[in-house]
Amino acid sequence: MGRGKVVLERIENKINRQVTFSKRRNGLLKKAYELSVLCDAEVALLIFSSRGKLYEFGSSGTNQTIERYRQYCYTPLDNNATEEEAQTLYAEVMNLKAAYESLQCSQRHFLGKDLGPLNLEDLQSLEKQIDGAVTKARQRKMEMLLQQMENLSKKECELQEKNQQLKSKLEEEERHAQAIRSLWNAGTSVDNSNDPNMQPSEPNGMETETTLQIGYQYVPAEGAVEARTSVGGETSGTN
Repeated sequence: MGRGKVVLERIENKINRQVTFSKRRNGLLKKAYELSVLCDAEVALLIFSSRGKLYEFGSSGTNQTIERYRQYCYTPLDNNATEEEAQTLYAEVMNLKAAYESLQCSQRHFLGKDLGPLNLEDLQSLEKQIDGAVTKARQRKMEMLLQQMENLSKKECELQEKNQQLKSKLEEEERHAQAIRSLWNAGTSVDNSNDPNMQPSEPNGMETETTLQIGYQYVPAEGAVEARTSVGGETSGTN
């Protein structure tokens, strides 16, 4: 009977998986060795197990074969177009590198560093550049200050206008309140003139007898007592 077809999928049984790995690893290493000997080929083989263990084979040394592989993959092909493109890219990279270094050097000079190698002309040029930068910075500063002053002036005018509106509104409310008080006073005086009880009393020339009642005791006025006394005297004399 022939062997059954092996299904290419992960072996779930750990022991079977380890046995299969060992057998096929040894077979693969043997095939690589045979290929290098029979065909005079440079062969390199790297195998990592599931636990991270390394197994390798190199007919000329694994590192040497890997370095040769890198040179083959990352070295441009030997044709004129590729060489010209590489030279152009290299020149552009060098120009960018030089510009970057020049900018860094200029920045250090502006900060007052590494001024020793500069001669008199370089120092004068640097001074002019710094003066120009300071002048532009001052101009920009004045523009910003003037703009802020203009904004503050506009805000001041708006606040004054609002203040004037509030003041006018307050004066109008005061006039309205004063008019209401005037109408109220006028209406009160008219009501007092129409009420006879509120009219001032004129003297009659006659004194009104007043009595004072305290509790249940009746105290007649002085004139009434005299009159009653005189009446009583006449009555007693009559008798």
